Amino acid sequence: MVCGGFVCTKNSLCALNILYVMVSLLLIGVAAWGKWFGLVSSFRVVAGIIGVGIFLLFVAFVGLCGALKHHQVLLFFYMIILFLVFVVQLSVSAACLAINKEQQKELLEVGWNKSEATQKDVERTLNCCGFFQLNYNGTCDADCFSNPLSCNPCGPIIQSHAEEVLRFVGGIGCFFSFTEILGVWLTHRYRNQKDSRPNSGAFL
Repeated sequence: MVCGGFVCTKNSLCALNILYVMVSLLLIGVAAWGKWFGLVSSFRVVAGIIGVGIFLLFVAFVGLCGALKHHQVLLFFYMIILFLVFVVQLSVSAACLAINKEQQKELLEVGWNKSEATQKDVERTLNCCGFFQLNYNGTCDADCFSNPLSCNPCGPIIQSHAEEVLRFVGGIGCFFSFTEILGVWLTHRYRNQKDSRPNSGAFL
């Protein structure tokens, strides 16, 4: 049986969706672990990561069921959803790789001002206070606040790592974008194939 045949296409599609299941469970587990151990106190961040994990798990489940049963309707919807995810993810990944330092600064400041819980997480983790300047009359969760003169603002520290993080996220996003377009191609191919084996219900 050549690799372009029915069985190989089916097994490749199943393997790809098993990979998506593993990634989704990893996302959910990491988010829950971070919340449980107090590494992330922002409910929105945790809920967002878990939401992405659940969505990916749902998509993988639809693709896996469609591949195992050669179900035309499930495979069609799986192909459409995966293509839409590919477009969105590739766009976000390209934006992460293309963003300049001034845009990074603006986005970081918007994110900082939007969530007090995120501010506390960052201050506690990086041992810094404030975004670009320290408010001596305010509050800060960093250990250095016991001696405010030793505290540095968080903005420059975050920005120094932002470019590296954005490149990493953009690269990972591009990689998974191409696995998604591979999934779309495999699904389209698999939908138009027929099982030529005498016993189509045989164990693969």
